[in-house]
Amino acid sequence: METINLPQDRPAGKYANRKLARTVAFQLFYQEDLNPGSRKQFAESFLKQELPDYEPLMRFAETLVNGTAEKKEKIDAILAGIAQHWSLSRMSVIDRNILRIAVYELLFMDTPKEVVINEAVELAKKFGTEHSAAFVNGILNNINHETI
Repeated sequence: METINLPQDRPAGKYANRKLARTVAFQLFYQEDLNPGSRKQFAESFLKQELPDYEPLMRFAETLVNGTAEKKEKIDAILAGIAQHWSLSRMSVIDRNILRIAVYELLFMDTPKEVVINEAVELAKKFGTEHSAAFVNGILNNINHETI
């Protein structure tokens, strides 16, 4: 199996590795949305493939993946309540999964809120439509102000 995230695509800097872990977690959930059941079947091997020799990074990605999956129902309820006029099924697969991971990290991890929102917006810019970044930013800012 060939890696999806090429070495030249990996960001540099102090927090860059977490950016890659978030990207890999997003890719797993995107795949899961398109092929239900695939996350459970392929998560471990995909994480090892995409995050080789990065044990702390792999643990962070596993926490995002497992935590988001475990809290999905609660996260979806929060998103449904905040995203007025946007049901989850109406959101793009990309935006919905970026939001799920970011909401999990906002509510259940100790990452600075501004970092979580910025990273989610960057994922939306990279993988989403021209409107995804603004949509993700608006939803997450509302969640940050209303639920935290």
